Amino acid sequence: MPQLDIYAFSPQIFWLVVTFIILYVLMAKVALPRIGNILEQRQARINDNIDMAQRLRDESKIDAETYEKTINLANEKARKSMHDTINEAVREASRQNEEINTKLAQEFKAAEEKIAATKASAIDSINEAASNVASEAIVKLIGEYPDKHKIEEAISLSYKSLNKGSD
Repeated sequence: MPQLDIYAFSPQIFWLVVTFIILYVLMAKVALPRIGNILEQRQARINDNIDMAQRLRDESKIDAETYEKTINLANEKARKSMHDTINEAVREASRQNEEINTKLAQEFKAAEEKIAATKASAIDSINEAASNVASEAIVKLIGEYPDKHKIEEAISLSYKSLNKGSD
């Protein structure tokens, strides 16, 4: 066997060193830079995707906060409207009580009906405003137009649960 022949060691070692140097140069100058570039591109793509996800999360958080502020503002406006309407009805009833004691029962009933109608109108406007806000928020968040009936049903259920909690 020539590889075990002691006189053939020096040419074998020479060619081993030459082959090693050639392979080392090829790996260092060609293969490893390409692999490094591919890894850098992948990492850059991953970082871009993470940044985009963070931006989208921040935008959705801002949209959710805006939605909550709008709902709170609509609720506060409805409460104020209802409070003003009730105060107006009480003042009207007091004035009419002083003027005409005989019509007290009739006027009181009319004031209650007016309050109920105003309350129903205020609730309808709240529901409509909430429906519009919810639709806009859903369109902005997911880009699809929601079913108006489902939104109105959800708002109605929410209002019913609020009424049960306040009783």
